[in-house]
Amino acid sequence: MIDVAGFALAVLLVELTPGPNMGWLVTLTLAEGRRAGLGAITGIALGLALNAALSVLAASFILAQDGGLAQAVSVLAAAMMAWLAWEAWRDAGVSSTAATPRDATQRHALAGFAINLINPKSALFFITVMPQFVASGRPDFGQGLTLAAISVSIATAIHLALVLGAEQVRRALMVERRARRVRRALALAMLAVAAWFLAKAFA
Repeated sequence: MIDVAGFALAVLLVELTPGPNMGWLVTLTLAEGRRAGLGAITGIALGLALNAALSVLAASFILAQDGGLAQAVSVLAAAMMAWLAWEAWRDAGVSSTAATPRDATQRHALAGFAINLINPKSALFFITVMPQFVASGRPDFGQGLTLAAISVSIATAIHLALVLGAEQVRRALMVERRARRVRRALALAMLAVAAWFLAKAFA
């Protein structure tokens, strides 16, 4: 059994926290137009999808080796969420575009794909967090792909909303006082999720 709602909420908390993809899409769309932003979204979505699929394979293999590993993965998931909460709290990566290269319009999709495919943070998040929302704690490949599809869909929907409303979204994100409050509220929510994962590990 999969806790779809719980997993979707965890992904939403992470995706709503401003980061390099978000900053890049907003500034790219404002600088080069909607077409460039949509091209970048395509590459990002494909990169995230392949990253998630590979992570599903890795998690399925690791967890199949030893049932006791499920507890260790829960602890790692708690640490992962706590780390993401700390990053959000200290205002990391609000509008940084340094992590993603800017180049000619036709290369935006490739850039988005490459950066997200090799993003270790995305892989670690998926490998550790995904099992927390499967009843057995040991998701099979089909369950993993279902959660991967949910994760990529939520990320892509948020990215699409950013591109389609880039000017308004960017203005809201760049108001520092408001942005800090939003990030810190998300950080506290992620910290609560981390505490739940930790409690689950030792239940």
